[in-house]
Amino acid sequence: MRATLIYGAGDIRVENVPDPVIHEGTDAVVRVLRSCICGSDLWPYASKPAEEPGDRIGHEFLGVVEEVGRDVTGLRRGDVVVAPFVWADNTCDFCREGLHTSCRNGGFWGAGDVDGGQGEAVRVPLADGTLVKLAVGEDSVLLPSLLSLSDVFPTGHHCAVTAGVNERTTVTVIGDGAVGLSAVLAAKRLGAEQIILMGRHEARTDLGREFGATDVVAERGEEGMERVRELTGGDGTHTVLECVGLEPALDTAFGVVRAGGTVSRVGAPQYPTVKMGFPLFLKNITLTGGVAPARAYIEELLPDVLEGRVHPGRVFDRTLPLEQAADGYRAMADREALKVILQP
Repeated sequence: MRATLIYGAGDIRVENVPDPVIHEGTDAVVRVLRSCICGSDLWPYASKPAEEPGDRIGHEFLGVVEEVGRDVTGLRRGDVVVAPFVWADNTCDFCREGLHTSCRNGGFWGAGDVDGGQGEAVRVPLADGTLVKLAVGEDSVLLPSLLSLSDVFPTGHHCAVTAGVNERTTVTVIGDGAVGLSAVLAAKRLGAEQIILMGRHEARTDLGREFGATDVVAERGEEGMERVRELTGGDGTHTVLECVGLEPALDTAFGVVRAGGTVSRVGAPQYPTVKMGFPLFLKNITLTGGVAPARAYIEELLPDVLEGRVHPGRVFDRTLPLEQAADGYRAMADREALKVILQP
């Protein structure tokens, strides 16, 4: 089959790889209908040292079950399914607590002998616990929004939930990428009435307004922080959703959070330390967030997608054939595309 591999910074190739086969009785083989490129994929795309052979890549996909192992009981051939961005048994103590990213028996796509998601098919370990069945056909118009459940929408939701967003909290979202826009949508879904989106790409912030942002702040640094304070009577917002992962974004988050407020970060951090000295201590600021346990949220978010109350798939603004994966990476890295779907 064909699949995407990364050989180093800027070096994405689509090549022939072995077809997936059942290794364990708990496996399933899924034919991919849609996969996509994640903002976190751009970090190795920008910095990975060159090496041979290339590594499989991709962790967001949905598809059709083609084969199941002897121990799989909840799936059958022909089921349309979505896979969260980590695979997990959904039964261990961490999974039962809703922390599937810490599953005692789980792991990551593209690691070891596990397929990456950006290919024509994927062997799914622990299929009963990992995959979520979707009551749609292979050609459903909802596929983009359903694909967002694999990572980006649950990640935005996780950011809002861990920050404690509700109808009584004001919100600042830092970052107008797909995760930031998903965080806006999640905050609106949770009832927030004031949602300030910090971003400077007009096409993206326009979508953010449609998702629920009440204000857009294009300025950065101290100027941007001052603008948020102006919009909030000088206090800042109760919650700040940091969806970038760079240190200046976190500094901005601390600069716009209200005393007693919460900063949640879900942007994969590209910094080794967090500066939370005495001034933040005096303000009683909470820092939370982390990697989103998407599997814990999918069934909660799925009805709103199926019933058309939310349309998170609008963050996808380009669809390319799998063979053009390298073009998709370039487009996202150059900010020509917000988020790219790859279609085998």
